[in-house]
Amino acid sequence: MKFNCDRSLLLNAVTIASRTVALKSTIPALEGILFEAVGTELNLTGYNLKTGIRTRVDADILTEGRLVLNARLLGEIVRKMPEGVVSFEADASLLVKLTCGMSYFELMAIAADEFPELPTVDTQNSFRLQEKKLQSMIGETLFAVSTNESRPVHTGSLFEIADGELTVTSVDGYRLAQRREKLDEETEIAISFVVPGAALSEAEKVAGDSEDLATICLGSRHIMFSIGDTEIISRRLEGEFLDYRKSVPKESKYSLKADRKQLLAVFERVSLMISEKYKSPVRCLFEDGLVKLSAATALGKATDECTVEGDAQGLEIGFNNRYVLDALRAAPTDSLLLQMSGPTSPCVIVPESGDGSFLYLILPVRIRTGE
Repeated sequence: MKFNCDRSLLLNAVTIASRTVALKSTIPALEGILFEAVGTELNLTGYNLKTGIRTRVDADILTEGRLVLNARLLGEIVRKMPEGVVSFEADASLLVKLTCGMSYFELMAIAADEFPELPTVDTQNSFRLQEKKLQSMIGETLFAVSTNESRPVHTGSLFEIADGELTVTSVDGYRLAQRREKLDEETEIAISFVVPGAALSEAEKVAGDSEDLATICLGSRHIMFSIGDTEIISRRLEGEFLDYRKSVPKESKYSLKADRKQLLAVFERVSLMISEKYKSPVRCLFEDGLVKLSAATALGKATDECTVEGDAQGLEIGFNNRYVLDALRAAPTDSLLLQMSGPTSPCVIVPESGDGSFLYLILPVRIRTGE
């Protein structure tokens, strides 16, 4: 196996493939990256038996071949190399020689046959979406994916396609995050499936702020994201996802207009009194045109206030500060509606425009009124 490749291109490919390399494994090959030099392409693959990434990079292939190199060591070597063209040569004994400028390294590879086969996606349905839309939809819902393995299906996000529209929903038992976008190509398919949060996190990192189309291919057991020169393959999550439509109130007694940045700043200031060791809900008292926030722990007490449009008639309600902060940071617009009905009912955050592009639902924390 022999090829030449630009150092910066190789480093980028190694970095991408390394994201799904197992940190420690009883199978040494899983701690490495599979290199495949075929025709005019160099393919790099990382796989941890749950999620796999395959990325392509332009290279001058002189001799075709396949082998596995330790991802951590290779990444450090390429990162420290000077700018220029990296010459890569491996002999029959799997001794690899790397040269760039005056830098020279030798390291032993692992036979490619020891690297587990990446799953094949038997494509049943596929659709396309701009990379920047995919990135934002994942990033603005991923925070609400559950980390509780007792309900594995909720450790991923629900993707639903209907009427040419994609809806992504995440729930963790205390909150819900949802984004909705029109697909960039017409499709008549109507499907739903759940993608693991780990795979979505990698797709968000690979996708760029680009209008290039990413392709999502759905198989009977696996899902594949094709983004530029990179493919992310993961097993789908099976099980019955929460019927979230029953959880979202159809009507609300109060609807208040708020500025996202102003409300976020106030919540951040009050949250300074809350930590992992010293926990407390943020108490919110809604009056005519104003919401007063307060938090008290062993660290001290903080109060602040924020203007809103509307009157919740003295409603007092408590929230986990982190849940509110996550939703406010993720919301893609600054003009929001806060919809509530009482101190034990969920708060629903939607765009003031009413376009339905996002929805965040947060369950309240019980507090003692007037405390």
